[in-house]
Amino acid sequence: MLDVTVIEDPEAAAVSLDPIRARLLAELAAGPASAAMLAGKVGLPRQKVNYHLKALERHGLVELAGERRKGNVTERLMRATAASYVISPLALAEVQPDPGRFRDQLSARWLLALGARLVRDVGSLITGAAKADQRLATYALDGEVRFASAADRAAFVQELTVGVTALIRKYDAPDAERGRDHRIVVAVHPTLKARPAAEERPAALPEARPESSPENNQ
Repeated sequence: MLDVTVIEDPEAAAVSLDPIRARLLAELAAGPASAAMLAGKVGLPRQKVNYHLKALERHGLVELAGERRKGNVTERLMRATAASYVISPLALAEVQPDPGRFRDQLSARWLLALGARLVRDVGSLITGAAKADQRLATYALDGEVRFASAADRAAFVQELTVGVTALIRKYDAPDAERGRDHRIVVAVHPTLKARPAAEERPAALPEARPESSPENNQ
C-alpha cells in the first residue's frame, strides 16, 4: 500500500468524494476486509457495500488483497491502494488554478495556485515514474518558525528571497545539454492550529489574514 497517491481522473475523484465510499476507503486503509465485514461497520447491507466496492475497484482506489472461504461462500478481501489520497487539479482541468495568470508574492490565493500546481505536477511525475519503474528524485523541507513581530517576518522573507535567488543564479545552467529543469517553490504562511473537539468548536473560525494590504489577497 502506498502512503499517498494522487487521483487525476474526474470520475475517480467523484467516486472518492462520495461519503459512503470515502468511509469504505478509510476502513480499507486500516486493513483488508470483505463486504460482509464492512457492512456491519458502515451500517449497510452487504450487497450495497459490494456495489460501492466495485465502483472503487473500477477506478483503482481499492484492490483485491486475497480470498477466503466462509462456509460455501468465497469472500473477496479488499484493501485500499493507498493510506491517503490527493485529488489533482487535473480532475478539474478546465478550471484548474494557473499561477501564470498573475503573480503576487504576498497573495494567499497565488500561494494556493502554486500549491495546486505542485500537487498536479508531482502527481503526474509520480504516475509517470511508477509506469516507467523509475525512482523520482525529489526534496522537501518543512519547518515552523515563530516571528516576534510583523517586521521580523518581513525581514525573514526578504533574506529568504535574497538567499534563494542567489542559489538559483549560482547553480542555474541553462546551456547544459544534459541538464534537467527543476521547479522551486518556497512558502511562508501562518501555522494552522488544530481544530478543537466538535463540542468545543466555535460556530465559525476567523479567517487568517496575511500582513499585507487587502488588494494583495485577491
